[in-house]
Amino acid sequence: MNLRGKFSIFFRYKLNDVAELTLNQTYRFEEKIMEQEQSQPNKTNDLTRRDFMRDGAITAAGLAVGLGAAGSKSAFADGVIRNTPSYNPDMEYRRLGKTNIWVSAVCLGGHWKRVDKMVPGVFATKAWLSAKLDMDGFVKNRRDVVTRCMEVGINYIDACTWQEVMTYSRALKGRRDKMYLGFSWYQEEMRKKNFRTVNALLGTLDKGMREAKLDYVDVWRITMLSQSGRHTASEVDEMMEALDKARKQGKVRFTGLSSHDREHIKWMIETYPDTAQVVCTPYTAKSKVLPSDSVFDAIKKHDVGVFGIKPFAGTSLFKGDSSPNSPTAEEDDKLARMAIRYILCNTALTAPIPGMINPHQVDNMARAVKEHRQLDVAEAKELEDAMNEAWARLPAHYHWLKDWEYV
Repeated sequence: MNLRGKFSIFFRYKLNDVAELTLNQTYRFEEKIMEQEQSQPNKTNDLTRRDFMRDGAITAAGLAVGLGAAGSKSAFADGVIRNTPSYNPDMEYRRLGKTNIWVSAVCLGGHWKRVDKMVPGVFATKAWLSAKLDMDGFVKNRRDVVTRCMEVGINYIDACTWQEVMTYSRALKGRRDKMYLGFSWYQEEMRKKNFRTVNALLGTLDKGMREAKLDYVDVWRITMLSQSGRHTASEVDEMMEALDKARKQGKVRFTGLSSHDREHIKWMIETYPDTAQVVCTPYTAKSKVLPSDSVFDAIKKHDVGVFGIKPFAGTSLFKGDSSPNSPTAEEDDKLARMAIRYILCNTALTAPIPGMINPHQVDNMARAVKEHRQLDVAEAKELEDAMNEAWARLPAHYHWLKDWEYV
């Protein structure tokens, strides 16, 4: 990427930060805004990069005066949101907590568990991660899905395996600035004993960025053990230090974690409020916020962005197999939309991140965002019945999702 391109990206980010910091004085969705502590990008050893970042910061600082003079909440909000990557006026955008970036109300999860319905023979084994990444049909499928996301205004991809990082980095080639990219290389992160130190984790980030040809990462959200409370306090300290160093080195813009352990997530948010900026955690169409002592109490207090994984209970919500000619395709599409509408009623959750295997599913998610948010009585009953059936047919390795009914 040339200097002009880098400056354009940096300028857009600084405009978001400056405008949003002003906007937050009066507006933070439905909550009083917490005091912003977002750090500024740090200097690197590269002279050219340092110069363009310095000049961008000066320009953005000058813009602050004009933005502050505008004085209109809606003007600020509209201006910042329109400046977000792949903006589409028909898409809803939500602020990703203290990162101050705006992401689409539904984002693209990295998994492609049923993509073999679109690309027969793509899996070398029964496991979805066995996908033949260089297979022409697969490469085209992922690029087509990403392209359609951009067209409808979906602007964040969450990649959490080396396969996903490599695949989506390739799909974004030549248009990296059109999407925010979440990065995790779980095979060489906290789930493996040999990768629970600062140096090992930074080595994984460097390796991933090098092999995927990434100049920067928007969100490094390290994948921890599902029950992250099994990590020792010193291991968590090492992880948080690695995240902080990566941000200070200018390799990543924002930091976070992935865990399925509600109590431990709450503890990490409260213990490391400056580092736990973004959390990836389960949230299905059956999840309900506890009336007291909910993990969302800490999320709202510390202004954390949240991506909800497994919105469809790992495809158990659906009666069909996700193939385009499935006899239940229309019914499954409707269930998917109702699930997303239900999840988005929790305004403390930034966005669900379903995996999608074709452009039609992308369009269906965009349609869900536009539909009336609150389910009517008949729809609520239909979704409740469908989720009860989904609960009954959950595969054994997904039974843990039942622990996420009350959060």
